[in-house]
Amino acid sequence: MNSRRHFINVSTLTALAVALAGLAGLVQAQPAPVTLLNVSYDPTRELYVDYNAAFIKYWKAKTGQDVSIKQSHGGSGKQARSIIDGLDADVATLALAGDTDALVKNGAWLSPDWQKKLPHNASPYTSTIVLVVRQGNPKGIKDWDDLVKTGVSVITPNPKTSGGARWNYLAAWEFAKRKYGGDAKAKDFVAKLYGNVPVLDTGARGSTITFAQRAQGDVLIAWENEAYLLEKEFGAKFDVIVPSLSILAEPAVAVVDKNVDRKGTRAVAEEYLKYLYSEEGQDIAGKNFYRPAVSEKAKAKYAKQFAKLNLFTIDQAFGGWTKADKEHFADGGSFDQIYTKR
Repeated sequence: MNSRRHFINVSTLTALAVALAGLAGLVQAQPAPVTLLNVSYDPTRELYVDYNAAFIKYWKAKTGQDVSIKQSHGGSGKQARSIIDGLDADVATLALAGDTDALVKNGAWLSPDWQKKLPHNASPYTSTIVLVVRQGNPKGIKDWDDLVKTGVSVITPNPKTSGGARWNYLAAWEFAKRKYGGDAKAKDFVAKLYGNVPVLDTGARGSTITFAQRAQGDVLIAWENEAYLLEKEFGAKFDVIVPSLSILAEPAVAVVDKNVDRKGTRAVAEEYLKYLYSEEGQDIAGKNFYRPAVSEKAKAKYAKQFAKLNLFTIDQAFGGWTKADKEHFADGGSFDQIYTKR
């Protein structure tokens, strides 16, 4: 009996050991949790809250891996500088390609061909620039040329720190260039416009707060998505004015190569940006008042919420971001010349 009991106990222990080893193998097979940092510009806060929740669910179902995503927001140029100075971004979803190019030029944080790695020039959604006025449009704002009138107070952020502000600036410049003829007339027009700007916030969301919550200004120059979010939140307090001409804004997204390779997060970071082009990603963009770039289904679904207007591109009017940055926003460029004379 003793011998048999001993034999049974050994067998039981052996089976238990095998089972435990199997469980240990399963535990080891589970991928370790990962955290991504998305460094973005001001008006994408709501977009990425929705998108991150969807991506976390998608990635868990696909790989079994838990992922958490942190968001950082501010003026686009300021955010680019923060990455250059060491902010540990896995992805940069900035307001314009010029700010992302700065990550190439200042520290080689990503490869020069970053814009070719994703569809639609790495812009999964687009937007444009519109005007927001107070209910009833008391100053009678109809187009860009109304912004230079005496007694009209204009709210727009600082183009030295905000990507949205650069789109604003260039939209106004091109309008004036076409209407009044030539860059010299455009420069005079934009100088008058900034003469009506009482305060320059560092980012687009800061300007929205100045206009909507602090009740400063008669008109806000804003991202289209920011304008509609404002209208949605505050209802009848504000009206959106669509100008006769505006710029096609193409916010760009990129993996920050140097950081993801060091942190071992490349696979998740790349999929995070690719999923922006999925049907779900495009639908979330449309729901947050961004114009879907590639999904015909999402374009059709949200077409009615976007006004049809005459749009030009940065390449058509200014020869691309590198040229526009040098001529208008670099130290000593047209903005400095205009603003230092105030």
